[in-house]
Amino acid sequence: MTPAVIQLAAEASTRQSAEVTSFGARIAWVIGLVVFVAFVYWLMRQGWKWRGALQNDLPELPAAPDGLPEHRLALTGRYHGSTTAGQWLDRIVAHGLGLRSRVELTLTDAGLDVVRPGANDFFVPAAQLRGARLDKGIAGKVLTEGGLLVVTWAHGDKLIDSGFRSDRAAEHAAWVEAINLMNQSITTEGAER
Repeated sequence: MTPAVIQLAAEASTRQSAEVTSFGARIAWVIGLVVFVAFVYWLMRQGWKWRGALQNDLPELPAAPDGLPEHRLALTGRYHGSTTAGQWLDRIVAHGLGLRSRVELTLTDAGLDVVRPGANDFFVPAAQLRGARLDKGIAGKVLTEGGLLVVTWAHGDKLIDSGFRSDRAAEHAAWVEAINLMNQSITTEGAER
């Protein structure tokens, strides 16, 4: 053996590997992280409750009347939430309007029936409908341009935008046209009286 090899072998036998882990420190970090995540979740929940308390003046949501007329349009899809009209980031959480869910939407001459399995259903009377448009986003949800059906309606003294996405997005244009025509005929009828 050469002297260099002998020296390397001697150094290798005298080296000791460093301690790989300190379980006490790791456990402390994990516990600290869990407490931090729980605290952030609690703050978010408190913020949601606070927003709901601020919107407490919003009246109860109307329920669909019995014996609705034959539907003009129907769709299934997703309800993405409601905001103050024109302010796409000002989410409304009162009365469950902030909860995303599946939706079955039905437009009749009497109004818009919103059935949400697992969340509060509501009904928008035809006289409260203000219009519809295609948009790309509403609080917490951004889609491609025109990927969201936004229906504007009056509830109490507040104008509300509610965002829906059909399972078949090609249906959105027909909904916008039908709601806007319905709104024009209601406005015209009211002006003639």
